[in-house]
This record gives sequence, structure tokens and C-alpha cells, in this order.
Amino acid sequence: MRIFLTGDTHGDFRRIACFCDQVETSKDDVLIILGDVGINYFGDDRDIKNKEFLSSLPITLFCIHGNHERRPYTVEGYQLEKRYGGHIYVQKEYPYILFAKDGEIYNFLDINCIVIGGAYSIDKNYRLKMGYHWFIDEQPSFEIKEYVEEQLEKKDWSIDIVLSHTCPRKYEPIEVFLSNINQNLVDKTTEDWLDSIENRLNYLGWYCGHFHTSKKIDRIRFMFEDFIELS
Repeated sequence: MRIFLTGDTHGDFRRIACFCDQVETSKDDVLIILGDVGINYFGDDRDIKNKEFLSSLPITLFCIHGNHERRPYTVEGYQLEKRYGGHIYVQKEYPYILFAKDGEIYNFLDINCIVIGGAYSIDKNYRLKMGYHWFIDEQPSFEIKEYVEEQLEKKDWSIDIVLSHTCPRKYEPIEVFLSNINQNLVDKTTEDWLDSIENRLNYLGWYCGHFHTSKKIDRIRFMFEDFIELS
């Protein structure tokens, strides 16, 4: 089993298909997508078509919740199962497409990873104006935050890897901020909370997506279209 990571896909899976071909993956290999996967977005046959395509690839997908998609427990057919030491959401028709539960701690190759999904959509007003999908539960709720902190408390605030969609506020890649967005109007509560997590946490590495950039700052790695292997 090999464990790979990549950033947001937003329903375009061509690079994943190419990656599987180039690396010669199998269903035993796992690709972690750091949010905004794009397969629980439309709520119709387009989602089914995407899932059928992904199921045909020689890879197991481990998906983290982003801000531009439905939470799996709001989608018909998802059930909780135990995989990799934690609970995941899965539909029986697509056993190789897994969605992480926020706050669960998973074990990949003896590496303990906590998942913290969700973020604020800076394009919320545009989406509402244009009639595009926007999801009211895009950010972690109080209950999710409480569960995350309870899980970390059980680990004495020590973990190997954090897998999140957005990042702690102090690490925001401001160079990629859109110039037409007034940052004073952007809800930063999730990033502020992740700041408080990062300040207390003893960890080895932190991987996130959301910002559509690839860079590394200290122990934080932002991912987009790049792939890395977790080892």
C-alpha cells in the first residue's frame, strides 16, 4: 500500500487518471484529496457519472471535506464504516471512494493523521447571485470543533500529520489572494481556530489545499495539482 496526497480537484479528474497510469497504482494504494473533490456537488446524475469514472481507476480515494461540496452525511446512501483506524463515510456502490469524518484520527503506514475539513467560500455572494451551489455547513460547526479538540486531547496534543482543507491563519498564502476580494469581509473564523490548534499541537507535518497553490512554509505544505507520497 502506498499513500499519496494531492489538492483540490473540483470535479476534474484527468490529472488523477494520468497519475494512476504513470505511477501504476492499484486499489491497494490510497490517494488523499485535500478537499473540494467535486463528486458531491450537483446532487444529480453528474455526481454519479463522476463516481463511476473514479471507481474505474486503479486507486482508492480518501476525500476530505472542502467548502464547495456537500457533507457526505447529507447525501443519500452514505454509511459510516471503520477504515484505517477511524470512521469514514462510504456508499456501498462505490467502496473505493471514501470520505473522512472531521476529527477522526486515521493510521496510514503507522502514521497517525487527524482530518479537519471545511472552509469559508470567498465567492459566496457571487455563487448566490449566479444561482450556483453554496453550502451553509461549509465550515466546521461548534460540534465538529469540539470533537477535534477532544480527539487531540486524547493524544495529549501530539499527532504525526494534520490533513485539512484550509490552513491556520498565520500561514495564509496572501500572495495568492484575489485582488477583487475585500479580505476584511472574509470570514476567518476557521483559520483563527486552526491557529489555536496549531499553537498547542506537537506535530510533524500539516497538509492543506483550498488556496490553489503549491508551496511549503515551515511544516505546512499547500497542495494543488502536485502529488506527493506520504512516507
